[in-house]
Amino acid sequence: MATNENLPPNVIRQLAKELKNLDESPPEGINVIVNDDDFTTIFADIEGPAGTPYENGVFRMKLLLSRDFPQSPPKGFFLTKIFHPNIATSGEICVNTLKKDWNPGLGLRHVLLVVRCLLIEPFPESALNEQAGKMLLENYEEYARHARLYTGIHALKPKNKSKTGAISESTTALNVDKSSTASSENTPSMPPAVSTSTSSRAFGTNLQDQNQTVSGPAAVGAAAARKKDGPMASKAPLDKKKMEARKKSLKRL
Repeated sequence: MATNENLPPNVIRQLAKELKNLDESPPEGINVIVNDDDFTTIFADIEGPAGTPYENGVFRMKLLLSRDFPQSPPKGFFLTKIFHPNIATSGEICVNTLKKDWNPGLGLRHVLLVVRCLLIEPFPESALNEQAGKMLLENYEEYARHARLYTGIHALKPKNKSKTGAISESTTALNVDKSSTASSENTPSMPPAVSTSTSSRAFGTNLQDQNQTVSGPAAVGAAAARKKDGPMASKAPLDKKKMEARKKSLKRL
């Protein structure tokens, strides 16, 4: 395994300084993963630029530094599968900055920015992936469709776990509410209970009201009838006595 011992001390100091700067002030869309025990392999996550077929993707790459770095350029590889003219199916990156245009004073930041720019503007003329290069020149829409497909399958950004948990909890609570509502709808509704004392008071009041209603006009009518029939009822016994007296007097005659 390669370690920092494979690099000269002055190069280690320069790399440590540069990596610290990248960690504290990362380039836009690039996150460098630092391993203090091994500066010969540098990992970075590159976000797909907006407006490209690689949008919403995160692509991991690595730079391999040889013992004679920075006199010789690093070698770049994509670890995440990607459909791109300048990136071979093995992941090797083909860009002039890492080949004939290399300059020992360029630094890692410049290399990473150039690699990300490749996702914005590919160079099909120097393609390592001939299928992607030919498709880009002849039918951009088909090329973009393939690139988006690879991005969706291999490089889609991971979802935020905390948000997923919150949604799951909300969904669970919603399901519980729905089940409670469903059970309450399926349960036959019972009429509200009425207390005995309340019903008695209610019925008593009604009966009392009815009695008061009947004993009002009806009582007056009955009293009037009794007054009207009173004299006739008293006359009936007197008439009978007179008839009996008359019969007796007739028998005497």
